Amino acid sequence: MFKVEAVYPHDPGAFTQGLEFYNGKLYEGTGEPGQSRLRITDIKTGQVEKNYLIPDSSVVGEGITIFKNKIYQLTWQSNKIFVYNLDDIMHPISTLKWGREGWGATHDDKNIIISDGSSHLYFVQPDEKNKDMKIDKILTVADNMGEVDSLNEIELIGGYIYANRWLTDNIVKIDTSTGYVVGEMNLTGLLQQYDPGVKVSGDAVLNGIAYDSTTKNLYITGKDWPKMFEMKLN
Repeated sequence: MFKVEAVYPHDPGAFTQGLEFYNGKLYEGTGEPGQSRLRITDIKTGQVEKNYLIPDSSVVGEGITIFKNKIYQLTWQSNKIFVYNLDDIMHPISTLKWGREGWGATHDDKNIIISDGSSHLYFVQPDEKNKDMKIDKILTVADNMGEVDSLNEIELIGGYIYANRWLTDNIVKIDTSTGYVVGEMNLTGLLQQYDPGVKVSGDAVLNGIAYDSTTKNLYITGKDWPKMFEMKLN
């Protein structure tokens, strides 16, 4: 169960691929060719404070995570991960190879965790020397009906991975020790409830989970959604 604590404005032109809350700021990665960005926004106003546009228009930006004072930004089918210093998102410092599609990203104390749209989650370590990602383990996600695929934006919270499922309004809760789905949030109609009459495209689905470890609240949005939701899990 969850409770909506607050509703904030969100850029309706931001095709949200990755979301991260860190030190009071919201970091967001957006996608679409020629519109893939890394940005920092004020969560309460939605105002963009810093905005970096990936110059290669063929690259589609995907999930992001902040790991050991660096920001890692996945790309969809370009087999690249862009690395930024936390204090300067305007100048990537490195590009790492990734041999699969990039969808969502989060991390634990040891690894970056990547989804690729399948039922697998990849626990990997950046290898700066070889400009590559070293896979530590692969976790297969399943429920009592079988493997659960279309895992997209992800966030590690309290030892569990919360994952958007592409083209749905559902977030699944995954046990990281077994890969088993132990819970699910159905957020169908959330945007329409707080923004009656809003019109979004078919691709503008729920996507974006950030966690504030201080308040223990979630920030939830979707692709091209005009709203951001602060939620408390019960």
